[in-house]
Amino acid sequence: MNTDLHAIQNLLARFANSFDLKDWDALCACLASSIYTDYSDLRGTPPEQMSNQHYVELRRMALQELRTHHLGGNTEIEISGEQARAKVSTIIFRQNAAGETLHTHCLYEFGLHKVSSSWLINAIVQKVFWSDGQTAIHAGIVK
Repeated sequence: MNTDLHAIQNLLARFANSFDLKDWDALCACLASSIYTDYSDLRGTPPEQMSNQHYVELRRMALQELRTHHLGGNTEIEISGEQARAKVSTIIFRQNAAGETLHTHCLYEFGLHKVSSSWLINAIVQKVFWSDGQTAIHAGIVK
């Protein structure tokens, strides 16, 4: 169980760091082939099931012009056999080339499953507490 807990913690950190490093291959490697997403609080888009490649491409297009820093903590992980749930309290700092910022305080809820001894993310729900700054700098927001 401790090995699984450690592997999930590393996976969640790698997921967040891949955005900041713009390492889209690493991001894709964190994800199951199909994932459920709900970013409706921030983006105004409905929840949907999509391929990992589509998810990564949407994030790449929305964030390619921004510097980001995803900081997570208060992590809760519940493991049940080959399935797990995790909650991560997160602040996402964003800045464009002009110095304009958008910072989002949120809670990520992840669904995970174990495949061939490796954990993958198969669900991502973002619950926004609040955002500060200019939403116009984030190409992924359609509200």
